[in-house]
Amino acid sequence: MDEGGAPGVVLALSTAPDAGTAARIGQALVDERLIACMNVVPGLTSIYRWEGEVRHDSEVLMLMKTRPGRVDALRARISELHPYRVPELLVAPVVEGLAPYCRWVRDETAGDDE
Repeated sequence: MDEGGAPGVVLALSTAPDAGTAARIGQALVDERLIACMNVVPGLTSIYRWEGEVRHDSEVLMLMKTRPGRVDALRARISELHPYRVPELLVAPVVEGLAPYCRWVRDETAGDDE
């Protein structure tokens, strides 16, 4: 993709029960270079059906930026680090982005999968 595009970057999202849990997960993922950064967005209310009951829970949103080649390892670590039995993890391609930022994401998540 050209300089205006965002080749090789994905946005992963998940939720956590609170900011402290999200910070702990984010710190580990950045330390391990599985993500370049995580934004923790408080004030989320999740409404969902779980084990036959509709629930309304306060959560925080975790927005994570990484490369497609790191998604398998990210999926495994989220499963290990997360307190939920079934943690949310959705990954979407980034279609466009500021080239220097996208380059930074790729540089910060460089690993053996390249």
